[in-house]
Amino acid sequence: MAKGLNKVMLIGRLGADPEIRYTASGTAVVNLRIATDSPVKRGDNWESETEWHRVVAWDRLAEFCGEYLSKGRLVYIEGRLRTRSWEDQDGNKRWTTEIVARDIQALDSKGGREDSDTELEPPEPPIEDDVPF
Repeated sequence: MAKGLNKVMLIGRLGADPEIRYTASGTAVVNLRIATDSPVKRGDNWESETEWHRVVAWDRLAEFCGEYLSKGRLVYIEGRLRTRSWEDQDGNKRWTTEIVARDIQALDSKGGREDSDTELEPPEPPIEDDVPF
C-alpha cells in the first residue's frame, strides 16, 4: 500500500515576534510568520521574491519560540502542511494553510539580521593530493 508524504522544510526570517498563548488546559501554542526569499528572473534581471508562511507550534516547542525567537531571526522550520477552515463573525467560511512545526532551530545569533552575514552552506572540504589507493 502506498503512503503519502507531507513534509515542509523552510529557512527564513521571522516577520514579527512570536505570538504565544495558552489553551484552557494550559498547553502552549505559538504562531509565527516566516518570510522566505527566492530568486526570480524578470527579463534580464534577477530579483528576490518573498513568500510569507504561517507556522504554528505546540507545547515545549512553542515555549522555546516565545523565549528565544524574535522578529528578524533566521530560523529553520520543519513540519507538515495543514489546511483548516472556520466561520468568521459575519458567517463567511474562511480557509488558511499553515505549517505545523515539528522542529524549529535558530540559525543566527540573538541579534537578528545584522549578525547573520555568514553563509548557511558548509565550507568546501580541503583537497588532498595524497590519494590512499
